[in-house]
Amino acid sequence: MTAMNKAVGIIPARWSSTRFAGKPLHPIAGKALLQRVWERCKRAKNLDSVIVATDDMRIAEAAFNWGAQIALTSTSHCSGTDRIAEVARDAKQFAFIINIQGDEPLVDPQLIDKIVAKLRSDPAIEMVTAAHRFEHREDALSTHQVKVVVDLAGNALYFSRAPIPFQPRTSVGVQSAEQGKGRSLSLRHQGIYGFRRNALRQFVKWKRGPLERAESLEQLRALENGVKVHVLIIAKGSPGVDTLADAEALEQKLARAERKPAR
Repeated sequence: MTAMNKAVGIIPARWSSTRFAGKPLHPIAGKALLQRVWERCKRAKNLDSVIVATDDMRIAEAAFNWGAQIALTSTSHCSGTDRIAEVARDAKQFAFIINIQGDEPLVDPQLIDKIVAKLRSDPAIEMVTAAHRFEHREDALSTHQVKVVVDLAGNALYFSRAPIPFQPRTSVGVQSAEQGKGRSLSLRHQGIYGFRRNALRQFVKWKRGPLERAESLEQLRALENGVKVHVLIIAKGSPGVDTLADAEALEQKLARAERKPAR
């Protein structure tokens, strides 16, 4: 694989969290949360390397013991994207950088492969993310769930915490025949991003715009600066772990899956 096509998956991880301090090393069914993410990433066939990017030695030492490649980063970063950009700046052998959330232990390796494949296949695409249909109407209405609407070419028109676009309450999140491809109008955004190297470098140089500040969604920085964000529509997403309750629920889910008899 030439440097022109190499891809790296970078998992940003920090210790401090207002809702869940120490989350990356929280054990879930015998393994740290971050270790589960890393192991799923290692199963992706289109990644040439997987790096854990952190500013915390507790995380770095634990990840090193799993066998992970580590990059120690500045403590001043405001976002995971800033953290991966620091790593990517020195890892010049990679043309494509995949930002993989460190709190999604069920991230799909095949989705990672699809994101890399999309970047490799279309030079016009600078940034790729993913989304899927909402399973429940209450999630489509919740301000805790990020929504995205796309154009007919599959590029993001807007991301929001609010229900978008306007639809009668009874039909929010329901599959629309008018979409032509069986998509619902509003999709749940899956927080994984693929960047071309130069697009990532430019992204972190831009200042936060009014839409990003209003929604507290950094992906709007790309749209505000005219970048097309391609959205892969997937069948289902992977849950994130934001709180201790989320971690406990995931542990129960994994326990049930392990008890299920093989067919």
